[in-house]
Order: sequence, then structure tokens, then C-alpha cells
Amino acid sequence: MSGGPEGRVLVLNAGSSSLKYSLVDSASGAALGSGLVERIGEAEGSLHHTSGSSSHDEDRRIESHEDALRLALEAFDEHGPSLDDARLTAVGHRVVHGGDRFSAPALVDDDLLSTVEQLVPLAPLHNKANLEGMRVALRLFPDVPHVAVFDTAFHQTLPPHAYTYAVPRAWAEEHHIRRYGFHGTSVSFVAGEAARLLGRDVEECRFVVLHLGNGASATAVDGGRSVETSMGFTPLEGLVMGTRSGDVDPALPGHLNRHLGWDVIDVDRALNRDSGLKGLAGSNDFRELLAKKHTGDEDAALAFDVYCHRLRKYVGAYYAVLGTVDAVVFTGGVGEKSHHVRAAALAGLGRLGIEVDEELNSASGSDARDVATTDADVRVLVVPTNEEWEIARQATELVSR
Repeated sequence: MSGGPEGRVLVLNAGSSSLKYSLVDSASGAALGSGLVERIGEAEGSLHHTSGSSSHDEDRRIESHEDALRLALEAFDEHGPSLDDARLTAVGHRVVHGGDRFSAPALVDDDLLSTVEQLVPLAPLHNKANLEGMRVALRLFPDVPHVAVFDTAFHQTLPPHAYTYAVPRAWAEEHHIRRYGFHGTSVSFVAGEAARLLGRDVEECRFVVLHLGNGASATAVDGGRSVETSMGFTPLEGLVMGTRSGDVDPALPGHLNRHLGWDVIDVDRALNRDSGLKGLAGSNDFRELLAKKHTGDEDAALAFDVYCHRLRKYVGAYYAVLGTVDAVVFTGGVGEKSHHVRAAALAGLGRLGIEVDEELNSASGSDARDVATTDADVRVLVVPTNEEWEIARQATELVSR
């Protein structure tokens, strides 16, 4: 993506015990300085700060998110680049859940903070941490516009027949039970980059975007709009992930309760933290999984097959939703780096016009590229995601209006 709005944006992603930050040039996407503060509130925390080709690491106790952000600002002062010289256009905040309230980035004010707090029950770990990050940053940067960019916002274009669950109507009306979708910031960026790679406007394209990392999702994108996505009310639904099961029979919690005495919290924890690749093969690290598979480990081989089978099912389903597909787009750590997954997930789809070129697919590279055979009707694209750039771009566009 090029030719975007100009400005320097400090992008913040506050987790429950971490703070990821990056100073981004919103026109070029360059990360001028970035870092990660981890283990906030624990006995010993850490900071890793990068500026250009140099880096700085520090271990110390970090009591709160405010301490974490102050430590990050000290790193900018001491190791560069200078935030004073950057003349920030905005501070951009990643917020995981905007419910059905936010379909676009929004300026952070008291009303937004109050609304995000009301949405905490939909994403208790994420939204609570995002709130703390925004409140701390507002105190430390009182004279700079703050913009919230929501993971769920991109999926607010889902039609009612795609976001509605077939459950009692009162559940949706009183408790907001519906499909929300996640990874929206990544998918928005990747769809734009995929269209650019094809030399077309995104409004003309239909994509199946596969964001594959420790969390994984599939999204059908029609004309730059999300029309179907695999993650649902929570990020648990859909594809097989690192530690999450993805789709399972909804009767499973009741069965485990009756036969093992597990309560809902036990089952929820197991499906989110102990399932997926970890549950099948003992590890959620895809590199470790592939290494074990290549040495003949049967559990790893089965986990790989289950993972790719689920991907293939969703590609076929979303092809049907879209009617026609211009490209299947792989992104995220696994999607970008694992040619094994790309080949296996799309194997046997030649009748749909999807064929992977073995040589192009297995070639190393970090740039966006097409790995389909020359005569394939559907392109197969590998597009590195850049959520920080997307947040910076959206924040700059909003404050420049």
C-alpha cells in the first residue's frame, strides 16, 4: 500500500500483561521504532526496544501499564527515535471488541471509553487491557488525538444471514449473541495489498483471506467488505488454531459435564488453552509441529492433516458464498511462512481453478507474491500483514478530516 496519508503515529496494543508499541510512518508503513514490554505486574518484567538496526533489552519489575508505557517512552528518549522530534499526528490504539457499536475507527473520548467498558463482558481479558492502555496513554499524551481501531469493525458489513445464530431471539436482543469476527484490521490491510498486487481496485475483487497464526481465521471479502468470517461470538469458533479447538459440536460441554463433572469454566479453558494443535500434538508452535511430523511423529502428522482439512473446507464454503473468487490470500505467521500448509490446504481444488505452483510456493521470500500456476483461474497470494500500519493509516485518515 502506498500513497496514504502522511503522519507519525504511536501505535499501542495493550494486552493483559504486555504492551506492544510502534512508531509508524503512516504514508510508508515504516516502523521507525518499536518494542514490547512483557510480564507486567509479575516479579520481573522485560523490555525489548528496536530502533533501526540497534536494539535495547532491559529486565526489571514493571508494576502497571502506566509503568510499561513510561518505560517505553524512556527507551525512545535514550535509544531513539525521539518522539518529540516525531511530532505525533495521533496515538492509535488496537481495541479487540467493538461489539455492534463501532464499524469504523473512532476518536477516544469519555463516551468511547464508557462504551468499550460496557463491552468488556464480550472480551473480558482483551477489552479490559485495551481500556487501561487508552487511559494511561491519554494521561501521558494529553495534547495528541487518540484513535481506537477495532478488530471487529471490518466485519460489521456482515449481512444478517451471516452474523445471526439460530438461537432464541432473546439471546441476540438482550445479550448481543451474534457473530462478530476478529482479525479485521489484518484482513482489511491484506485485502488492499492483495488487490494492489493484482493491479486492481479492491472494490472489484473477491478474496478468501486466511489469517493463520496462533489464532486463525478465514474471511470472505467481496469488494473490500467482509461478508462471512469463521470466528464468531468469540475467537474460538472456526479454524483449528494453536491452542483453540475451532468448530466442535455444541453439545460437547454438556457431555463433559454429565460424564466428567466438568463445569462450563473447565470446558471453556480446555477448548481455548489446551486444544487445537497443542491438544492434538503437544505443541502450538507450528515449526515444532512440522519438525515432529517430518521425523514420523503420528500425532503431529494427524494434527497437520486436521488443520489443513479444516482450511480446505472453509475455502470451499467461502467460494460458494462469494460465487467466484479472484484469489485465496494467505497471511499471518503460518500463512506467510509455511509452504507446506499452503500446498496441503489447497490440494485437490483444481476443479475450482485453484492450483499452487510447487516451485513458486516453496521459494523463500518475505514480499507479497503470487504462488499459483500461470494458467490457474484463481490466484494464490502470500501477503505479509501489517496491522500497525493499518492502525496508523486509519488513525491518520480520521484526524486529518
